[in-house]
Amino acid sequence: SPQVQPFLPQWLAQPQRVQKRIKDNLCPIRDVPGIHPRLLKKLQMNGIESFFPVQAEVIPAILQSASNGYLMGRGGYRPKDICVSAPTGSGKTLSFVIPIVQVLLDRVVCRVRALVVLPTKELAQQVSKVFNVYTDGTGLKVVLITGQKSFAKEQEMLVQKKVTGYCSLADIVVATPGRLTDHINQTPGFSLTQLRFLIVDEADRMIDDMHQNCLNQIVKAAFQVENNSGSNMLFQRTKPGPVTAASSCSPQIPLQKLLFSATLTQDPEKLQQLDLFQPRLFTSVYSENNRDGTETEQDTNNKYTLPEGLSQCYVPCDLNSKPLLLLYFMLKMKFTRVLCFTNSREASHRLFLLVQAFGGVTVAEFSSRLPPSERKKTMKEFEQGKIQLLISTDATARGIDVKGVNYVINYDAPQFIRTYIHRVGRTARAGEAGVAFSLVLRIQERRFLRMLRDAGIQDIKKHPVKGNSLKPLVQQYEEALCKLEKTVK
Repeated sequence: SPQVQPFLPQWLAQPQRVQKRIKDNLCPIRDVPGIHPRLLKKLQMNGIESFFPVQAEVIPAILQSASNGYLMGRGGYRPKDICVSAPTGSGKTLSFVIPIVQVLLDRVVCRVRALVVLPTKELAQQVSKVFNVYTDGTGLKVVLITGQKSFAKEQEMLVQKKVTGYCSLADIVVATPGRLTDHINQTPGFSLTQLRFLIVDEADRMIDDMHQNCLNQIVKAAFQVENNSGSNMLFQRTKPGPVTAASSCSPQIPLQKLLFSATLTQDPEKLQQLDLFQPRLFTSVYSENNRDGTETEQDTNNKYTLPEGLSQCYVPCDLNSKPLLLLYFMLKMKFTRVLCFTNSREASHRLFLLVQAFGGVTVAEFSSRLPPSERKKTMKEFEQGKIQLLISTDATARGIDVKGVNYVINYDAPQFIRTYIHRVGRTARAGEAGVAFSLVLRIQERRFLRMLRDAGIQDIKKHPVKGNSLKPLVQQYEEALCKLEKTVK
C-alpha cells in the first residue's frame, strides 16, 4: 500500500534551500549585507574570510528580524521564528553567534537577552567559547551554566544582589537543560522576562520528551510579569496574537526562537509543541534537481544529507573478528586520526584496554566516565595527532567539532539512523574529505542496509576483509586477551 504522506505545513513543504556544496559556494564575509564592521574585523582576526552557505543565508535573516532594534521585528511586526536544518560541520554555530552579538552591541542595561540551550556540557562549552571570541571587548557578558561549577558559584555568575534589588550579570546564557531549569526555579533574581532570543541547538534532541519540559519552563519564565518595581511594567509581554490597541501601546519584546539541527524532525506534531511563530525553514537537506527542474528519482526520499566529502563503507564480519578488524585497519592499513564509536561506556572501556594491551597503537578513550579536564586534554592530543585512535560513546558523537578526523569507525553498528548521521558527520567537516567504516555483524546486515536505504542513503560500499589478512594478528591478540584477563582479575 502507498505510504500516507503526512500533511506538511507550508513552511516545511517549501523551505528556503541552502547550497549543499560548501567549498563551491563560499561567500566572502563582506558580501553578506548588514554585518557590523567591528564583527567583520573580528572574523578576519580569526582567519575567517568567507562564510559557508548556511551562514550566508541565516545571518542576514536573523539580523533583518531585529533591524529595528531588538524590541520590534521588521516594520513593527513580530519577528518570525527560524529553523535551520543543515549537515554536521556546516557552520551552524557562527550563524547564530554573529547576529546575536551584533543585535546586542547597543544594549545599555545588562539583562539576559539571549539563551542558548544545548544537550551536552561539551557542546555548551564549545558554543560559549565561540561567543566569548566575538563578545571580547564589547562589554557583553556570556555565562556558561552546565553544572561544572557548584550551584552557588553559578548563581553568583548570573545575578548580583544590590540594595535596589537583583541585577543580571549575563547578557547571553549558554546552558544545559537540567542546570538551567534549576536556576529558573531556584535562583532569586534570575529573570528571563527580557529574553529576546531563544536558541535551541541540536533541536531534535531537545524536543524529545526529556527536555520538552525545559523548553516549556523557559517560555513560561519569559512571559512572567515582573512585579518588583512597577517601572518594568512598561515592558510587559503578551503572548503572540493579533496586535490590539492595548498590546501596542507598550513596546513589546518579542521572544524569537532559533532552532538548529543536523536532523530536524519533519514531524508536524513534534514541531507543534514548540509553538513556533510563522517559522521560516532554511535547509540544505533536500533532493537535487536535474537541469530541467525535475527531481532526480533516487533523491526524492533524501531525508538527511551527509557531508559532501564523505565516503561510506561497511565490513560484514562476525563478533570475534571485530577487534581484529580494528587492529588491522590501524596497524596494517595504517589508518590515522580515527574516531571509533561503540554502543556503551563499558564496551568503549574494554576495547580501549584491549587495544592498549595489544600495543603499537596510540589509543585513548573518550567517555562520560572521565572528568571534563581529562576529556579536554585527550581531545587536544587527538587533534595534535599524538593519539591516533580515539574510542568513544555516542554521548560525544553530537556536535563535537574534532579537527582533522580522517576516519570514523562504527565498531558497533548504530541502531538508529540519527546516530549514524551524527557519528559519521564527525569526519568530512567543513568541506574536507573523510571515510566512515561500519563493522556490521552478518545478522545485522539486512537491517542496517534497510535503515540507510529508508533514509535515502544509497552510496555505501561493501568492503569485505579476508580472514587471511587478519591471521597474522591472531597470536598477539590472544596474548593481549590473556594479559587483560589477569589485569581485570
